[in-house]
Amino acid sequence: MIRLICKDTIILSKKSVPATKVDMPVAGDLLDTLKANADRCVGMAANMIGVSKRIIVFSVGPMNIPMINPVITKRADSYETEEGCLSLDGVRNTTRYRFIEVEFLDRNFKKQKQSFTGFPAQIIQHEVDHCNGILI
Repeated sequence: MIRLICKDTIILSKKSVPATKVDMPVAGDLLDTLKANADRCVGMAANMIGVSKRIIVFSVGPMNIPMINPVITKRADSYETEEGCLSLDGVRNTTRYRFIEVEFLDRNFKKQKQSFTGFPAQIIQHEVDHCNGILI
């Protein structure tokens, strides 16, 4: 289901709690909402649709990928950049890392560990910040 985008900074500033299998419909809603906003968005976190669970989705080419309970375990090669956010107006300066390693659960709740570089790494960092209640 396509959900409305939350712009309430009080909700967005709350740290999300771990997701369980019961929360999987939220991942589906996030994927639907990301697809509906593909012209202006490349990633979303559950709190962006008003749900304080650690679930993110992001686009890599034509694929939209969900991550359940993502945790960035390694970072390397920091840089400064500007980012926008569907939940916030304008762009802001932030520090990101060109390389990250992430541990997460896939849609089947199987543990995964993957490395990302470049723009996908930047998107994941932005969405994990959302899970941690950090707004750029």
